Amino acid sequence: MPTNTVIVVGAGIGGLVTAVQLAARGLEVRVLERAPAPGGKMREIQIGDQRIDAGPTVFTMRWIFDEIFAEAGAALEDYLTLRPFEILARHAWSERERFDLYADEERTIEAIGDFSGAAEAKRYRGFCDHARTIFETLDQPFIRSSRPNPLSLVSRCGVQGFPGLRQIKPFDTLWQALGEHFEDQRLRQLFGRYSTYCGSSPFLAPATLMLIAHVERQGVWSVEGGMHQTAVALARLAERLGATITYGADVSEIQVERGRARGVRLGDGESLTADAVVFNGDVAALAQGFLGADVTRAVAKTSPRERSLSAITWSLVAKTEGFPLLRHSVFFCRDYPSEFADIFERSQVPREGTIYICAQDRGDHDASAPRGPERLLCLLNAPARGDQHPFDSAEIEQCEQRAFSLLERCGLRVDRNPEARVVTTPAVFNQLFPATGGALYGQASHGWRASFTRPPSRSKIPGLYLAGGSAHPGAGVPMAAMSGRLAAATLLGDLGST
Repeated sequence: MPTNTVIVVGAGIGGLVTAVQLAARGLEVRVLERAPAPGGKMREIQIGDQRIDAGPTVFTMRWIFDEIFAEAGAALEDYLTLRPFEILARHAWSERERFDLYADEERTIEAIGDFSGAAEAKRYRGFCDHARTIFETLDQPFIRSSRPNPLSLVSRCGVQGFPGLRQIKPFDTLWQALGEHFEDQRLRQLFGRYSTYCGSSPFLAPATLMLIAHVERQGVWSVEGGMHQTAVALARLAERLGATITYGADVSEIQVERGRARGVRLGDGESLTADAVVFNGDVAALAQGFLGADVTRAVAKTSPRERSLSAITWSLVAKTEGFPLLRHSVFFCRDYPSEFADIFERSQVPREGTIYICAQDRGDHDASAPRGPERLLCLLNAPARGDQHPFDSAEIEQCEQRAFSLLERCGLRVDRNPEARVVTTPAVFNQLFPATGGALYGQASHGWRASFTRPPSRSKIPGLYLAGGSAHPGAGVPMAAMSGRLAAATLLGDLGST
């Protein structure tokens, strides 16, 4: 009997894309989500009457979403209103050291010339060429491939692609590669930050992550209503295509019969059968038995030391003064190596860490500054120890004092009101996303092998498929969406073979 009924566990981006793709092809799809709304890590927090994005804040690789909607017979612009940014982010090292990174390569070259000198601007052009080569080399054979490995990557690149494969320097760290492009350590620090987009350290992550710089130059968009609306749009599309989404549905077990996934059991004891199950949660939850003993062998176990970054975030409605925030602003610490050594070697909150702020009532020009209190998401990277360490109020208060002192050193003063803020720690993230310790990106991308050790779409248990940022091709909104496409394609391929 052909597979025609699928249960998707989790309404994160990966699970929603899987649901859209399967429902568009006529399968009966039911999505079960523990939270009261879609999105997973792409969540909102409410403070008073204000709703604040408290997860991903950057929309890139729009073409992936254009393709997903088109494949389902829809148009992205009918579901989301997007506006491209000219300035990708504003960066600060002190009150006098500020730099704006532009989407347009030539404008950035001019800005780097003013900031660091003509020689550094010339080096940036070479960096852009290198980042472009990496992306073009890896796009089809790795990012869009269901189960790449080093040998398959070489074979899929073919003779024409092999020179590019050598140029991507997979055995160099990102920090090493950036040292070949920039002498100004501030620029090295700025572009090294791209490793944190997948929860990793620039001192341990491979140089291939330079491709993120190319992706951002292809476009960064603001989403009207906030990034959470991306998840809402995918949920609407899935339901329009016939999928059902049930919120408040806590899946306690994935059921296996005769060696094959056959359905799920809910927390209230109800069992639901299906011909296949797609798990859109962190794969660590499977390996650790959070979804039942029968699926612990679905993926390989990983050590807590392999976890990606977690974070401490402050969601605020507050008045600001001094520093001219844009939608995306980054405030760098003075000792970058120490920040990541604290997190990944000493497993502690950095004594001084880089702060990212998403000012959600602003655009990418200074004229967008609001009058009065504004919505802010402030993020500090932290170790994923939320299942081992409580992150109590005294520790968080000390951390907050250090973080906002760094902002003041850069000229930004934030009038914080305890009644208008929500603090989220790795311990809270671990509660929201069990078995992770609060890791927000699955496994860290440390070393050249890490990219090949994320589990593929097809788990080791027949009928159980994987989607989300902890599966291939990795973390980040577009990659999670791609994982959903790959899970659907793999499932449909298996259906066709039977």
